[in-house]
Amino acid sequence: MTTTPDDLTALPPGLPPLADLSGWQAARDELLVREKAHTREGDAIAAARRRLPMVEFDGTAEVVGPDGPVPFLDLFQGRDELLVYKHMWHDGAPHQGQCEGCTAAAWHLQDAVYLNARGVSFAVLTTGRWEEVAAFTGFMGYTQPWYSVRGLDEPVGGEMGYLSCFLRAGDRVFLTYSTTGRGNEVASPFFALLDMTPHGRGEAWQDNPAGRPEGNGPCWYWRTDVAGNPTWGPTGRPAPQWTRPGVTAETTLGRQEHCH
Repeated sequence: MTTTPDDLTALPPGLPPLADLSGWQAARDELLVREKAHTREGDAIAAARRRLPMVEFDGTAEVVGPDGPVPFLDLFQGRDELLVYKHMWHDGAPHQGQCEGCTAAAWHLQDAVYLNARGVSFAVLTTGRWEEVAAFTGFMGYTQPWYSVRGLDEPVGGEMGYLSCFLRAGDRVFLTYSTTGRGNEVASPFFALLDMTPHGRGEAWQDNPAGRPEGNGPCWYWRTDVAGNPTWGPTGRPAPQWTRPGVTAETTLGRQEHCH
């Protein structure tokens, strides 16, 4: 049941304009035309992505996992396709000092059952030393396979912070696609969900109507203190870490002397 928009004085400033249900539906239908066009363009881009050329590389290059060095080819787990997330790493930093953006992506990629059902394997790659990586993944409770690619060149090693796709044809391995920056947002569905809300992500770059709350720095909510308040100071952790058993407040990110 809706009410008649006849009392605007009781509403605080900066809220969306008030309408009755039919007026709201008309505005919603108008926006839906643009949303459908956006979806169709996304489908067209995906079709073009499937037509990109590919680059062959040595699938015998060894990565390090819980069972020691294994050839990259093993990450396919017998499947023909592989999706990886390349997780940034700060050498020697404590858990709370690791990359909050990569933590957000990896946290949302903990279950690959639907990828596997489609014939796609998944793994996380990082340049960290395996002993540090193993401690971090144990702390976070990750169950997806992680591997250290320390010292390896592109496309397996190299720069981190990417989603990359690989194809296997027998024992031959190919890079088919890679993206970073906002291209990684597909791994973190909370972005799209926040974009549906009236205040969005609460970031300064947003195109907001007049009167809306002033925006914050990008991704201001990725790191919080023990009380759940967003903070990028030394008392903050990547938000998911506060759910881990035994976590206590810390006073250092441990990054100053250990960043790449």
